[in-house]
Amino acid sequence: MIDNLNVFFSGQRVIVTGGTGSVGAEIVRRLLCLDVASVRVIDNNESALFDMETAYRAEPRVEFFHCDICDEREMMRTFSNMDLCFHAAALKHVPSCERSPFSAVNVNINGCETVGRVALANGLKKVIFTSSDKAVNPTNVMGTSKLMGERLFTAMNFLRHSENHTLFGCTRFGNVLGSRGSVVPLFAQQIAKGGPVTLTDNRMTRFVMTLQQSADLVIESMALAKGGEVFITKMPVLRIHDLARVMIDLLAPLSGYKPADIAMEEVGSRPGEKLWEELSTDEESARILEGERFLAVLPAGHTREQRQNYAYEGIKMESSEVVYHSDREAVMNDAAIRDMLMEPDVLPAQFADQLRKASTA
Repeated sequence: MIDNLNVFFSGQRVIVTGGTGSVGAEIVRRLLCLDVASVRVIDNNESALFDMETAYRAEPRVEFFHCDICDEREMMRTFSNMDLCFHAAALKHVPSCERSPFSAVNVNINGCETVGRVALANGLKKVIFTSSDKAVNPTNVMGTSKLMGERLFTAMNFLRHSENHTLFGCTRFGNVLGSRGSVVPLFAQQIAKGGPVTLTDNRMTRFVMTLQQSADLVIESMALAKGGEVFITKMPVLRIHDLARVMIDLLAPLSGYKPADIAMEEVGSRPGEKLWEELSTDEESARILEGERFLAVLPAGHTREQRQNYAYEGIKMESSEVVYHSDREAVMNDAAIRDMLMEPDVLPAQFADQLRKASTA
């Protein structure tokens, strides 16, 4: 993590859209560990807002607003007097977006436009959009809508003029293990019931990261962004089949089963679902800077001289032609998968607690 995050965020007023979601809530939690002046959480999930407000009752720097990101009038109000924005509100699940494509377009594309308009109108300093590896060569509505969101943010970055200097940037990451809708809680529930554990395809590979790692990427990107970039954290790859097998070995005994008792059942890929994922494209490879921990995809159309302006203080970045594809990378072994599962907020709390108690018994 970069060293001067507290300096960058000191005294800043930060708004987080989709702030009750898995990634949004982790961003809020991490921001409140820094010297921010205030954090404004907006979401259209009233129940989740109530629960989160109750949890933060003793924290005077955070406030909560019920707001739909497509409601420009209400967004103008909630974005007033703010400095920075993390835009995490989105429809994120492939099957849901396939069934409700108009909603996906409205939230993931029109919502991005609204965020950009109100950020520009209110003179925010920076806005960071949380995208997905599914935006790379998309094969489904969700990925395509996320790609359009990325393109909008890059284009909006160049709408700056003498009276407005808002910078826009993006982050792109893989599957967040333990987040709502991820396979980890699903597999855990299936194992607890004695199986079967349902796999879409035994060949499927995915880039994965923890909730904390995803929040690190987004928060560091805010501090680093110079405008128009897409930041990509380097992350490991696993086979979903291997994840299921390791989880069965870990969790089956907690519910009184032997691992051999839990069957795995292949049910077939869902509409729009890839067997692999990509973090970058061949086209982007001509404009990528690579560091030890992350990549920065620079805006298209820049001259070599303009790209020289994208230098990140204290971080060594070099031109690279890397293309990350989950089917071409080395996959995690069982020990690495087990270690990742034991990271905070990956396994559902009841299973993580049982494992900790079993290990100390």
